[in-house]
Amino acid sequence: MTPAKRSDGRPARLVVVISGRGRNLAAIMRAIDDGRLNARITLVVSNNGQAPGLQKARLAGIGVASIDPAGFADRKAFDEALATRIAAEKPDWIVLAGYMRILGSAFVQRFAPRIINIHPSLLPRHKGLHTHKRAIEAGDTRHGASVHIVTAELDGGPVFRQGSIAIAADDTPDTLADRVMSQVEEALYPAALHDLISGRVRCSEHGLVHDGQPLTEPLHENYD
Repeated sequence: MTPAKRSDGRPARLVVVISGRGRNLAAIMRAIDDGRLNARITLVVSNNGQAPGLQKARLAGIGVASIDPAGFADRKAFDEALATRIAAEKPDWIVLAGYMRILGSAFVQRFAPRIINIHPSLLPRHKGLHTHKRAIEAGDTRHGASVHIVTAELDGGPVFRQGSIAIAADDTPDTLADRVMSQVEEALYPAALHDLISGRVRCSEHGLVHDGQPLTEPLHENYD
C-alpha cells in the first residue's frame, strides 16, 4: 500500500468512534505513523468512558471525548450530542471502529456518505452480531471482514473492500474472532481508508467508483 495523497496534499481529518479496546484504531494510528496513510486523527470519541481505546489515543497525544448515553433521554438526543461534538472537528471521514451502538438515520444523513464502518463478516452474509459463531455454524469455509459506507440500514451500506481467511477445523468463535482481527481487520481498515483518502474509491450518484470505473463488487484480498 503506497501513501495516500490528497489533491491538495492536506492530511485527511479523521474522527474515530469506538466502544472498546481500539485494536482497529491502533492499526490506523500505525498506518499514519508509518506514512502509509495521509491522515490525522483529530478526535477519538466513545460511548464508553472506560474504553481502553481512549487510553491508546491519550498516550498518542490524540484528543478524546466520551459521551455517556445514560445522560440522555433517548437515542435521538444522544445522537445529536455525538453529532455536534464530531462536527466541531470538521472531519473528512468518520471512522467507526468497534462502535457498538446503532446510529439513527438523522445522524447518518447529516454526515453521509462520509461515515465508514468495518463489519466482521463477508457481507451480505452475517449482518449484526455474533458473526464468528454464525459463520462456523453455517459451515462457511472462509470468513473475514467488510468495509462499507454507512447508511441507515444496519450493515447494509455499499461494501467497497473485503478481506478473508480460511476457517480452520478447530476454530472456535473466540479463536476465529482473534484471527480475523489480527490477520484481516488490522490490515484491511487502513487499506480501505487509503482507497477513500487517495480518491481511488469514490461515491458517485450512480454508486461506488474505483479508479474511474463502476465498482460492481467489493475489492477482495485473501490474508492467508
